[in-house]
Amino acid sequence: MKVYAFPRGGIRYEDTTVPPRTSSVTAFLPGFSVIPLIQHTGPRAFPVVNIGDYVREGMLIGRGQGLGSANIHATAPGRVVNMVSWKTAADINNDALVIRLEGRFEKLGRKEDSFRWEGLSSFEIQRIIADMGIVEMEGVGAPVSDILSAFRSLSEPISMVVRCIFDDPWLAADYVLCKERFQAVLEGAFITARASRANRVIFAVSEQEKDLAGSFRTVQPPGGIEVSTVLVGSRYPQRNRRELEMVLRIYEKKEGLTLGALLILGPATLAAIHDAVKLNKPILDRYVSVGGSAVKNPQVMKVRIGTRIGEVFAECGGFIDKPKRIATGSPLLGWAVVDLDEPIIKTSFAVFALLEKQVGGGPSRGCISCGECRRVCPVGLDPEELYKWAKSSVKTSDETQGRAVECHGCGCCEAVCPSRLPLGKVIQDSALRGN
Repeated sequence: MKVYAFPRGGIRYEDTTVPPRTSSVTAFLPGFSVIPLIQHTGPRAFPVVNIGDYVREGMLIGRGQGLGSANIHATAPGRVVNMVSWKTAADINNDALVIRLEGRFEKLGRKEDSFRWEGLSSFEIQRIIADMGIVEMEGVGAPVSDILSAFRSLSEPISMVVRCIFDDPWLAADYVLCKERFQAVLEGAFITARASRANRVIFAVSEQEKDLAGSFRTVQPPGGIEVSTVLVGSRYPQRNRRELEMVLRIYEKKEGLTLGALLILGPATLAAIHDAVKLNKPILDRYVSVGGSAVKNPQVMKVRIGTRIGEVFAECGGFIDKPKRIATGSPLLGWAVVDLDEPIIKTSFAVFALLEKQVGGGPSRGCISCGECRRVCPVGLDPEELYKWAKSSVKTSDETQGRAVECHGCGCCEAVCPSRLPLGKVIQDSALRGN
């Protein structure tokens, strides 16, 4: 079967400190859950409970406020004992409700009621997804309800794309979820197709995951839905929207299809959509890759939202030595953890702690004009030129500014730079400032 890959740049990214992709383990329930009111792209959710109130598992505790905001739910039963505030490494203020575990679980360990969704309209499905606070869990947390609204307003055909692309080893949790909750991911894709009025579902799978691709090829879709499986490259950043859309347009042309607009979602989001619509359950937990050179026992864990990151590392045996860097996401594009009391949130697909030898000590050095950054840029930019432009006090080229805006921050240039220059960050920051 043909493999579709973006034509230039990218890197083969490997990391031996990621957890094994064999199976997941369930983390202990935290005695105190820290539930942030911002786990999405938009404004802070408005708290609808007060300190001292008792909350049930899955109960609404924060109501989304407008575009980009999503509902927030209690992930365990207990008493609201405090509201805490902190500033993230991205300089964003966040508030969180602290819930002390007590009382009876209503969903954990109990037989789950299953609801039929086939008779629901697209608007009814979207309302359920909005009520349950479902966000895009592999990205920055865009509310799925907002995404569906945007796609349903289009006049062109829509294809629902299931993104099972593992070009980054830190996506181990997504891979394990695909294997352990295959049916939930599958049905979540068909539910999303109904909600967005898509008439085609495409399973985009990394070329090395042929067993997973084979499982998707045996799927029997609901009436009115066409399905196809596409093998794509595993060179990072293949899963990025730009690179994935590029190869799907090549596939579209080769096969003589009309794919229309591409609604791309990952397995964690689709499993959450399944749970919301079929099980009437908000996002209570998620699969997380926990590892790094400083962690004694890296593993993929099923963690309750609101569990403090320090507790997650403790369940992996703690640290073998003092970490140099602790962050969430991938080391290529991670977000620094300011305090180990920060919690796992809906978008935390990985947390890692790195020793100094893995981070790479020493300061940045001057550019040696080796050209490696140009070789790996998937957009075809010249990061060296753009970096020097961004650092210059005199910026006169509108053409250079336009090229800087094209950078989507994949981090390939920084990964290969022998001088350890923060190429992507400086270029993007300058482009965003317009100078």
